Amino acid sequence: MNDRMTTPWGELAPARFPEDPRERLRAWDASDEYLLRHLADQDVSLSGTVVVVGDRWGALVTALAAHRPVQITDSHLAQEATRANLRRHGVESGTVRLLTTQDTPPDRIDVLLVRVPKSLALLEDQLLRLAPSVHEGTVVVGTGMVKEIHTSTLALFERILGPTRTSLAEKKARLILCTPDPALERPANPWPLSYRLPDDIGPVSGRTVVNHAGVFCADRLDIGTRFFLGHLPAAGARRVVDLGCGNGIVGTAVALADPGAEVLFTDESFQAVASAEATYKANGVPGHAEFRVGDGLSGVPDGSVELVLNNPPFHSHQATTDATAWRMFTGARRVLRPGGELWVVGNRHLGYHVKLRRVFGNSHLVAGDRKFVVLRAVRK
Repeated sequence: MNDRMTTPWGELAPARFPEDPRERLRAWDASDEYLLRHLADQDVSLSGTVVVVGDRWGALVTALAAHRPVQITDSHLAQEATRANLRRHGVESGTVRLLTTQDTPPDRIDVLLVRVPKSLALLEDQLLRLAPSVHEGTVVVGTGMVKEIHTSTLALFERILGPTRTSLAEKKARLILCTPDPALERPANPWPLSYRLPDDIGPVSGRTVVNHAGVFCADRLDIGTRFFLGHLPAAGARRVVDLGCGNGIVGTAVALADPGAEVLFTDESFQAVASAEATYKANGVPGHAEFRVGDGLSGVPDGSVELVLNNPPFHSHQATTDATAWRMFTGARRVLRPGGELWVVGNRHLGYHVKLRRVFGNSHLVAGDRKFVVLRAVRK
């Protein structure tokens, strides 16, 4: 595999974070290279405020570092990858301004570069938040692989920013070219979105869920979480982690069932942790909770937790991978006290029981149906 990224300003060697030699997944693709080539070919001025949204592993802002860009991302791992890639290429700290999707964007944007996210809702939310900073002369370019750009993607740019067209495809990548119209009457931002949970799912029955844009299954309760809620462990654990918390429904259910529990909600998504905190507070849950954006269980002391609850993702952008699950399981074993337990829900076909046996030396089936299983592993 070619580990060098070709740009108009030279070759780079960006990497994902954390690096996993088993995966060998690149930190960029043809759409990143296409975008950078377009900027050079069109001689786009980069002297003003350049904002890069959704840069997945920091490849774009590393290439553009000389122009002091602003990165906006929902991903803690993307931020860490960006920092690591800037260091790898000798770029001084502070050259790139790193913002999250929860931060206030710059007041004025002269060049807006958008790596199209998987979530149309996240794209909608971000374009609506950025639109007031865009002016008539702003250069707006989106990029993505052909399979990531749909009619609905183009419609969002058109509805929120102005007239939009696409480029020809190159190496299965495409550009979105948008001409801002400051006079455009934009819709109100519908995010965050709230809804009421069903009445048959235990402690959180009938409760309110708050979802920021981009959080998985933002407009309804997903079937995997519903199954997990029906098979949670009995109350009694004092220190509990909702690992990969999403909108925090599982951790909130634990806190409602046992007000004495201390629940840590953690996720690598800034949108997810904001959702979890909003869900928790919307329901007036008693007890103590902490909300942390981070890389899995990093920062949690060894042997300090009695229970970890987890619904691992099995995609990293367009790649299907079990690397995240492995890191979550090994992290859980580290932070659990002897006798502490990791409870996992997942699709049956993913075979998490095999991974748990390798990490913990044991795996116990709690419940299962045709699609999902709930598994329990005990720290010896």
